[in-house]
Amino acid sequence: QYERAVDTNTVDSLTQGQFDALVDFAYNCGIANLKSSTLLKKVNANPNDPTIANEFKKWNKGGGRVLAGLVKRREKEIELYFS
Repeated sequence: QYERAVDTNTVDSLTQGQFDALVDFAYNCGIANLKSSTLLKKVNANPNDPTIANEFKKWNKGGGRVLAGLVKRREKEIELYFS
């Protein structure tokens, strides 16, 4: 369901790394959050926009607090996205 959500809501020109990073994001943050995110808007406008990294980084909170585990997860998604 996460792969399908990314596939149906993104441009067709994504690399495998970009696709995989977005699937991981959707799994962790939820499909609805992906669909309504500025991250997705930027990906669809220009998948190679370097400011996309900043959009991943915004999703680092749980219960209103920055969580180290989410910071690490987002960094890994950024690495995968831009690989």
